[in-house]
Amino acid sequence: MLRTPVSEKRLDILEWLKDPAAHFPPQPHGDLVEDGVTADAVAAKLGVPRAVACTHLELLTGIGLLRTRRIRRRTYYRRDEIRIAEVARMFEKGW
Repeated sequence: MLRTPVSEKRLDILEWLKDPAAHFPPQPHGDLVEDGVTADAVAAKLGVPRAVACTHLELLTGIGLLRTRRIRRRTYYRRDEIRIAEVARMFEKGW
């Protein structure tokens, strides 16, 4: 599988994480806005297996668009707004 940073599902994830409280149900641990959402929540929203959601989340994390936080045994994902702004500026300048 060719892994590109841009795909409809990855763009959806980034969009949902702009306002996680509007797109995801409350989680047992962690705050949706401050801590982020789990891979299980993203998988449920996408309608895909957890492993597929993890692949998307790991790619977005690897290129720096998402940050992670471990709470208990789960990893929570949230947007890295500073990095997203940097990438947007690179594209505006014609990279």
